[in-house]
Amino acid sequence: MAETAGQPRLTPGRFVVYTILIAVFVAVAYPLLWLLGTSLKADRDIFTNPFAPPDPAGLRWDNFSRAWTQGHFGDYFFNSVVLTIGAVVLTTLLSAMAAYALSRFTFRGVRPMFFLFLAGLMLPLQQVIVPLFFQMRDLGLLNSRFGLLIVYVALSLPFGIFVLTGFFKTQPASIYESALIDGAGELRAFWSVMLPMARPGLITVAIFTFLGTWNEFLIAFMFLSGQGSENLRTLPLGLANVTITSQYRSDWGMAFAGLVIMLTPTLLVCVLLQRYITKGLTAGAVKG
Repeated sequence: MAETAGQPRLTPGRFVVYTILIAVFVAVAYPLLWLLGTSLKADRDIFTNPFAPPDPAGLRWDNFSRAWTQGHFGDYFFNSVVLTIGAVVLTTLLSAMAAYALSRFTFRGVRPMFFLFLAGLMLPLQQVIVPLFFQMRDLGLLNSRFGLLIVYVALSLPFGIFVLTGFFKTQPASIYESALIDGAGELRAFWSVMLPMARPGLITVAIFTFLGTWNEFLIAFMFLSGQGSENLRTLPLGLANVTITSQYRSDWGMAFAGLVIMLTPTLLVCVLLQRYITKGLTAGAVKG
């Protein structure tokens, strides 16, 4: 059969690659579609026909309204938004300032200081959460949105500094020197010249901080476990709690609807900003 003009020939190698890509797509997309379909079912249908698509005539859109109101997902969503925005802004800003100093200035102890920040990436969370819990308790910051925000920022800084230090090193020194020659001070050169050039790296840090904070469960569970902290719960904590609402009867339709609510912002960020993740990481991978 003649090859169609302008259309690449399907070789065995391409067939294998396309087959693998299709299999990966199905493996990723099917759980998401199943989750969405399950969130629109009644509890009885979830248990009797868990893998069957929902009946179009009996879609339970009220699962989402009940999750938002009865399940208090509206409050949980607000708490997660506040904590995530605060963590993203503070982590990105502080990481940029520290990385700029570590990459542009030469002073005694600069390398040990960088490796000290880098050591934060090597410590598993389970190893530091117990002493961190007692430290925050002594400071009176347990069951506090501000205390949880401090912990999120502190744990996110090592990665942010690591990424942005390598990124600032790739920026040509001639641009920085030209800004100083034109009369800009050190602070002005940072804010007006170097920081805008580091936008891909900043977006990368912001995305990873968002993903880590939005989906975080263990730290929030440990630090918001006291009495009176119910109104401070984040979405992961709310999702764990939603199965015992409605007079302690498991409401799985509401639970799956809440999971869709929690997952939607993550999917939007990954789909819309995926190119910034790869661009930011690869841009800072090689020192210029």
